[in-house]
Amino acid sequence: MGFPGTWMTESESVVYRVVPKCACSTIGQIMFYSDHGTFFDGDIHDATGGMHKWAIEASQPKIEKAVKGQKIYAFTCVRNPYTRILSSFFDKICGIQRNGKRYRGNLVLLLIQKYGIEVGGDDGKQEFDQIASFRRFLLFARDTIRWKKPMEPDIHWSAMTGHVSTFIVNGGRYDQIFFTEAFDAGMATVLKNIKTKHKVDLKKIPKFNESEGHGPKRAHPVEDYFDDLSRHLVWEIYKRDFQFFKYDFDNPANKMPIGEIDLDEVHAKLGD
Repeated sequence: MGFPGTWMTESESVVYRVVPKCACSTIGQIMFYSDHGTFFDGDIHDATGGMHKWAIEASQPKIEKAVKGQKIYAFTCVRNPYTRILSSFFDKICGIQRNGKRYRGNLVLLLIQKYGIEVGGDDGKQEFDQIASFRRFLLFARDTIRWKKPMEPDIHWSAMTGHVSTFIVNGGRYDQIFFTEAFDAGMATVLKNIKTKHKVDLKKIPKFNESEGHGPKRAHPVEDYFDDLSRHLVWEIYKRDFQFFKYDFDNPANKMPIGEIDLDEVHAKLGD
C-alpha cells in the first residue's frame, strides 16, 4: 500500500501526511517555500515537481526510505470534524471546482436525485436551504463510509483517523500532530525542529485556501447545521476522530480541541 497522501520536501527536511480539508494547501506551500524561497505558482496539489509526493512514481522510493527510516521529522494536521464536514459540503458539493466543473462529474446530480439536496443552482450562488441540504448530504456521507454505497467514501469526508493511520500501519511514526485551529503554533513547532534552506516567517505566510470562492458562503453558525440526528450521524462517522484528536463532540459551537493529542495512544491504537 505504501504511503498515499504523503509529501516530502525535495531537500528531505520534513515529511507530511496530507489530511484533506486540514490546511493542506498552506502546509504544502510552506514546504515548497522552505526549499525554494518562492511559493508554487498555482494550487500546490497540482505541483508535479519541486517536492516529493507519493502520487509521483519517482518520489515513492525516497518517501518510503525516509518514512520507514524514521530519521526525518514527520507530522500531520487535523481539524474539528464538524467544521471539516461542513467545509467539504460547501466546497466539493455546492462549489464549482478550479477546472470549471462540478466535483467528480455526476456526483452532485446523483445527490440531487437520490438525496434531494440543493446546491445553489448551476453556479452555486443562488439562495437555498443550506441546513436541510447539508443534513441530507451527511446521510449520503454516512452511507458511503458505512456501506460504500452509492459509492466509495471520498477522501474529503472520510475520517481523519483513516488518513493518519495508513502512515503508521506501513511503518511511519509522527513526531507531531497539530490542530488546524492552532495552526501558527503547530507549524512553528515543525519549523523549529527542521533545517530549511529558506527561512519561513509564519506571520508573512498567506493562507492558501484552494476551496475559497468555489461555493456559497456558510449562512449560519456551525451548530445550526447539526440537530440531534445529524450529531448522531457525525458520531457514527467520526467517533474516533473526536476521541483521538480531542475535539468537543458535545458542543458543535466549540471548534477548539479540549485536550492534547496523545501521540503514544495514536500510534498504539491506529497502528493495528
